This record gives sequence, C-alpha cells and structure tokens, in this order.
Amino acid sequence: MEHGSFEDQSKATFSLTDEDHTLANAIRFTLNQDPRVTFCGYSIPHPSDARVNIRVQTTGDPAREVLNDSCQDLMLICEHVRGTFDQAILKFKTGKGLSAMDIKK
Repeated sequence: MEHGSFEDQSKATFSLTDEDHTLANAIRFTLNQDPRVTFCGYSIPHPSDARVNIRVQTTGDPAREVLNDSCQDLMLICEHVRGTFDQAILKFKTGKGLSAMDIKK
C-alpha cells in the first residue's frame, strides 16, 4: 500500500505486509544506490506486526517508479548470486570435491 501525496509524487511511504528486516534492508540498499533517491529508510511499527514501512524521497521522479526500479535491481542481484552459487555447486559435484574449489588452508 502506498501512502503519499497526490500533488508531489516524488515522496511516498510504502507499507509492505508480511515482510521484515530481510527484504526491507535489501530494498533500502538498492534504493541508496540510485542517484535519483535523496532519502530512503524503513521502519517496523511494532515487532509483533509483520509489516514494514519504506519511505522514499526522490529528486523529482515518481517514488513508485524508483521503488519499482530498485526492486528490479534487487531481483537481478539475487539472480546473479543464485547463478554464482549454482556454478560453484556444479563445479564441486563434477570436480574433485573440495580440492577443485581452490580453498587455501
């Protein structure tokens, strides 16, 4: 759910249900990498409430679009990590176990 102003779409607070610090901190990280973002942060209203509020303020672009772009960037990061992990598992299984991993003791 979006809580924002109709007059100024560059500032908004988004409320995500059934989420916690794991997703909120990752989104905050990707938002901070975007040069269009002037401020972003998140809060959890209460520990027993599975909800996260993410505040986004931009240089003029609609906050909804910037948040959407950051979520897309986060998905690309996760895909890269997953691909790297899968390659390492394949290398481990087809190689000689730990000796193929170049682990130094």
